[in-house]
Amino acid sequence: MIVTPDQAVITIVGPTASGKSSLAMAIARSAKSLGKTIEIISMDSALVYRGMDIGTAKPSKAEMQEVRHHGIDIAEPEDPYSAAKFAHDAKQWLKEIRARNNIPLIVGGTMLYWRALAHGLSNMPAASPEIRADIESRAAKLGWPAIHDELREVDPETAARLEKNDTQRVQRALEIYLQSGKPMSEWLQEQPKDSGRGDGGASVSNDGSLDHNTPINLRLISIEPSDRSVLHDRIAKRFEIMMTAGFLDEMKVLHQNPHLHPDLPSMRAVGYRQAWDYLDGNLTFQEFQDQAIAATRQLAKRQLTWLRGMQTKEVVDSLDSSQMKKCEQDVLAHYQMI
Repeated sequence: MIVTPDQAVITIVGPTASGKSSLAMAIARSAKSLGKTIEIISMDSALVYRGMDIGTAKPSKAEMQEVRHHGIDIAEPEDPYSAAKFAHDAKQWLKEIRARNNIPLIVGGTMLYWRALAHGLSNMPAASPEIRADIESRAAKLGWPAIHDELREVDPETAARLEKNDTQRVQRALEIYLQSGKPMSEWLQEQPKDSGRGDGGASVSNDGSLDHNTPINLRLISIEPSDRSVLHDRIAKRFEIMMTAGFLDEMKVLHQNPHLHPDLPSMRAVGYRQAWDYLDGNLTFQEFQDQAIAATRQLAKRQLTWLRGMQTKEVVDSLDSSQMKKCEQDVLAHYQMI
């Protein structure tokens, strides 16, 4: 079997705690039993950071030794890592995986990363230091909730998916509008001029590799539990497991890092932001736990909302073992392993 550059790449998405990673590992193990090798590309904005293992439910060392993973532990928590960077890196990983004649499997829940990879990114305006400074000045006087309200007036779609304390993204979204007169949501809906084939697939260069400036062809499988209450229970139980595994000890190390602060994207990850507030003395231990679980449930809700807007997807009920097994078989068949 030859894995060709124009073949659709299976992408497993879904809300947090839905069972995406377990399904991906099951598929990889089944492929191995058939003499094939799957390599997993993580599409998760929190897993890129080193030292953030427990609170992100990062695959174990044993799992990463068993199945090669990409996109994990590739940045320090203080370093920026964007959707554009992911799209660039993922296309390079795909090229390398195919060169080894192995099979790529993309797994994760960061849907902006998926959009960047599947459709490319529109040519949004570059950062404006002057506009950014003005927004920061007004935020210092009025508070970030007021800035979020401003964003909601001009770009309700973007404001609806951003938390009021997500200061960096709120600032960037408002900056884009003030600079261009066009909401960020409209920019995201636009295809870049060099978007490749009309079907959303990648253009292929002369050496058979993917052009980093074009989107690629992805087959989207969405893992969505049919009962939201079960997902909520899973989230609470997973948080308990994280706490038992030493999440707070992990967070204490990060909290003591002089390069980190609570407004960094890494420290705004669910669980980490609440743990930082607890270690700063702003929350009681019970408040920390309750707010971390609530924030994770809100994340799952936002992910499901995003997924509902996707037209070309195959939905699998993660609470139905027969559907999950059929999904596994479908992926193997897609890559002509069975």
